Amino acid sequence: MKDNSIDDAVDSKTLIMLPTYCEAENIENLIYEIESLGTNPRILVIDDSSPDETGSVVGKLSENYPNISLLTRPRKAGLGTAITDGFRFILSQSDPPDYIVTMDADYSHNPKDIPRLLRKAREGYDVVVGSRYCDGGRVKGWNLRRLIVSRVANKATAKLVSLPINDFTSGFRCYSKEYVKKVLPSLHSQTYEIQIETLRQARIQEARVTETSITFTNRKKGKSKLSQNEIWSFLLYALKTTLKSRTAGQ
Repeated sequence: MKDNSIDDAVDSKTLIMLPTYCEAENIENLIYEIESLGTNPRILVIDDSSPDETGSVVGKLSENYPNISLLTRPRKAGLGTAITDGFRFILSQSDPPDYIVTMDADYSHNPKDIPRLLRKAREGYDVVVGSRYCDGGRVKGWNLRRLIVSRVANKATAKLVSLPINDFTSGFRCYSKEYVKKVLPSLHSQTYEIQIETLRQARIQEARVTETSITFTNRKKGKSKLSQNEIWSFLLYALKTTLKSRTAGQ
């Protein structure tokens, strides 16, 4: 059942960005669920030439849904560059959306949580993080070791980056158009560190940041692309950039 309140409306002023690599099993149903949330929400799929024909599935859908765009990259080039390429593509449009939601394409993130992020963004926040670790947030399907690694990395990152949130590694977010315009020239991460870099830049730019609870569900189809080593790389990136900032006097 749709929430038709103005604060929760998922309409053409909102764009959902879906970076993909080998998500043919998930992408079609996910797009249909996003479509069901409102009236013509914009959807941008950024596909790294998936060998499983993810791009072909999206291309066929875009023939019937003019609000769906496909940006195909020649090879797998990392989440960080996918997000920054997506931001550039969005801002190049004649009428860019007011809000940009990034989320995983593997059903780890529930499309029904999108209105919750939008509600916060419309209160005037520049970045809204869908948080697994704030009050009401949950993680389903992770073993204890992976959960502990993630929680420790996020706790440590919070100390280094100094923002009032609990989940720095969540990729389920809503960004304001104005924030993306301001921060895009400063984003240089190639891979998953983009999640921390966007928040570190938010602190530097004195942007308004908040979080809202989500339930994260470990993927049911396909293979996870995030290893525990990559989770730890978030912490190492935060430490390196924080020390660099302090040395530079930021």
